[in-house]
Amino acid sequence: MESSGAHDRPPAPRETGGEALGRAAGEAADAAESASNSAALDAVARTGFAVMALLHIVIGAIAVALVLGAPGQAEPTGAIEQLAANPWGPAVMWAGFIACAGLSLWQLSEATLRARHLPRRQRLGKLVSSGFLAVAYGSVGLSFAGFALGNRGDSGDSTRDFSTAVVRGPFGVPALIGLGLTIIGIGVYFIVKGAGKKFKEELRHFEGTRRGRLISGLGVAGHVAKGVALILTGLLFVIAAATNDPGSSTGLDGSLKALRDHPFGPALLLAIGAGFIAYGAFALVRARFGRM
Repeated sequence: MESSGAHDRPPAPRETGGEALGRAAGEAADAAESASNSAALDAVARTGFAVMALLHIVIGAIAVALVLGAPGQAEPTGAIEQLAANPWGPAVMWAGFIACAGLSLWQLSEATLRARHLPRRQRLGKLVSSGFLAVAYGSVGLSFAGFALGNRGDSGDSTRDFSTAVVRGPFGVPALIGLGLTIIGIGVYFIVKGAGKKFKEELRHFEGTRRGRLISGLGVAGHVAKGVALILTGLLFVIAAATNDPGSSTGLDGSLKALRDHPFGPALLLAIGAGFIAYGAFALVRARFGRM
């Protein structure tokens, strides 16, 4: 007696609730990743890179001016204050907020959605690096929004208040030391990235050209200068924790201003300022032609 092939095949296994939930989560993640690859988010993120580049140029100019005795805050809040001091200030502030918020969202998608396909070790590294950048860019965006709403403050006071809050927290001094060492580590990363020209992986548009060599030089000088500045900032956090004096941690602005009191400090401050300007120029090119 013949039987049909359909009756000969075993019944397909039924999908469990956990498997269905996992499949739905995967499909949702794929949809979110597709949305994060949109041209609109790409354009906003590139604009965010350009805004951050402009901030580095302004910070560098402020640092150079400090050598000449001019006032100013050589850190993002001080740079944003300079940009706000013009008739178009409010519009510029809101535009900066949108650009930095979009860049933060793009970095967050880099840390989570697109990192899903990487090996475990690379995925963890991407989560830490891009996650940190998402927080950093988001905080700059909030600073833009604060200025747009008329809320302005001294960066040194904000850093001192933050350090005091960390020291009084559940983990206290070790947490502040850990924060300082993390910032120092990021500074070392920037120096290594600059000295080794590892940034070329992000920008191949001008590879092998005379213009490319100029851009490469800007990248080396900029990354090294930013790395040195971050190391100085991290050292202030560590010293503040070691001496139990959170008020001595004054952030990037305080660390750069402290250089003026040392014999070779003004020359180093001038070099760091020029390096920040170089980094900003490099970052502007990266914003336009860099790989996203």
